[in-house]
Amino acid sequence: MESIQIIDLKFLETKDAIASFLIQTEIGPILIESGPESTFSALKKSIEELGFDLKDIQHVLLTHIHFDHAGAAWKLAELGAKIYVHPLGKPHLESPEKLWNSAKQIYVEEMDRLWGQMQPIPENQLIAVKDGEVLEFGTTRIKSLHTPGHAIHHIAWNFDGNIFTGDVAGVKIDGGPVVPPCPPPDINIEAWKNSLTILKAEKPKALYLTHFGRITEIDSHLNSLSDILEDWANWFKPHYEKGEEQELVIPKFMEYTQSQLKKGGCSETQIQVYEYANPSWMSVAGLYRYWKLKFQGRI
Repeated sequence: MESIQIIDLKFLETKDAIASFLIQTEIGPILIESGPESTFSALKKSIEELGFDLKDIQHVLLTHIHFDHAGAAWKLAELGAKIYVHPLGKPHLESPEKLWNSAKQIYVEEMDRLWGQMQPIPENQLIAVKDGEVLEFGTTRIKSLHTPGHAIHHIAWNFDGNIFTGDVAGVKIDGGPVVPPCPPPDINIEAWKNSLTILKAEKPKALYLTHFGRITEIDSHLNSLSDILEDWANWFKPHYEKGEEQELVIPKFMEYTQSQLKKGGCSETQIQVYEYANPSWMSVAGLYRYWKLKFQGRI
């Protein structure tokens, strides 16, 4: 019988920051999200505690190719798994050098500690999935929903009304407010809000957030995310228009977002987990780039 298990990957030795999800099916376990390679040992331990071996996982579905969602996929591919991904993400998993080097410029010496390693995945183990395509694993059917806004290579996966949302449904830690992860280079507010409409149209019974867990109050959650997307974008607009340096805006924005979390009832510990799951400084570059492209008429 099919069931869904939430696997806490204990990112940076904390709870509720990054999840993988295991679906038990008649043909064996299917994994949604690999997490980063730095948490692979935690993934292995959890899968074994559920009564499986890593080699039992022959199908891994990724929401997108960012390290916290896909960084360990190559390790599972080495054990024989097929990796399912957006067509625009597939080349970056075949040859991850550009992806890795780009991230290295941001994280510098922190790369290994945060994300671990990333190696190429053979082309014959990568499956590019079209929008609306239904994957069949025995009697289990999982539908692909192309949902850009956070990333152009983003897929949400609908399994029997349970949608694994990656980052498109935001970050919500331990009952706190929902917030949007807005790293560069693909943030597009209009596309993101359209993707929220796509999620609503599926009439889900639950959303499974990689950061973090199960959401059943669908409309209020997605409406709140839409509102905070607008709020953050509008906060950035005058800073961009005045030509403020991003380095000067980062502490102002961190103060702004942390004040929002405090108003939402979050403790200092909880705010730290939000920062692990969704570093607020990353959204500065992402939303600056959004406004740059917006003013250039390119989005």
